[in-house]
Amino acid sequence: MSVLIGKDTRVLVQGITGGAGSFHAKQMIEYGTSVVAGVTPTRGGETFEHAASVGTIKVPVFDTVAQAVKKTGANASVIFVPPPGAADAILEAFDAGVELVVCITEGIPVMDMLKVRRVLETLPKTRLIGPNCPGIITPGACKIGIMPGHIHKPGHIGVVSRSGTLTYEAVGQLTALGVGQSTCVGIGGDPVAGMDFVDVLTLFEADPDTHGVIMIGEIGGGAEERAADFIKHKMKKPVAAFIAGTTAPPGKRMGHAGAIISGGKGTAAAKIHALTEAGARVAPTPSEMATTLLSMMKK
Repeated sequence: MSVLIGKDTRVLVQGITGGAGSFHAKQMIEYGTSVVAGVTPTRGGETFEHAASVGTIKVPVFDTVAQAVKKTGANASVIFVPPPGAADAILEAFDAGVELVVCITEGIPVMDMLKVRRVLETLPKTRLIGPNCPGIITPGACKIGIMPGHIHKPGHIGVVSRSGTLTYEAVGQLTALGVGQSTCVGIGGDPVAGMDFVDVLTLFEADPDTHGVIMIGEIGGGAEERAADFIKHKMKKPVAAFIAGTTAPPGKRMGHAGAIISGGKGTAAAKIHALTEAGARVAPTPSEMATTLLSMMKK
């Protein structure tokens, strides 16, 4: 079992002919992801080819997402479109009926994402991951995004994170200890985005193959506090957390656009307190994320 994606996921790549889209499309194909289509306006009719280890893979390129979905049955999209056009690319995927949209692009204007968010709220069956995120992976089955596939191992621990780099750190620790992952979701660090911690924790709680969760947050916003409330009242599975930014001064943005303390809210201390009160265990350092969760599971 897994959440959101698996071997039956059919992926289209928006921006497949660009530098980033081309590179990561090849990496996804090598991992075993079923990449069935690419989309680049004015490039329809071309073929994207990759000399994979299993032979040459040919992926048809379409002018629009609607054409790609109709011809290939794609049910997930990953977006490598530059910031000025990325919000329109997300909306195009929504309009085409794509069930899961993963936007990797960083630097999308907040006003553009507010428009996307308003549309998303009218689409109860559509899920958006990102933007400004590493994507999602179900180890051994499907990788949609930019994460290094080789560090992942199939197993029973869910990972959800606002930080791409710390996601890799948590996964690397788990795999080094011989512990695999069910699904790993990088939700991104932008202030206006798609799925948040509660959305993903809900899926992990319902997934019988996920036995524990590592949740990685950071300063800014109230997503971690909302997650703490969900953990306290609705989660039965153990959750280990880490909050980045404990030394960040107020008013100083740290890395992500959403990682800023303002009005005295969004501090690491407040988030750690809320999670601890909810029954989660907060790792004191990034290097102890995996061992913190495993110590909870042993008990």
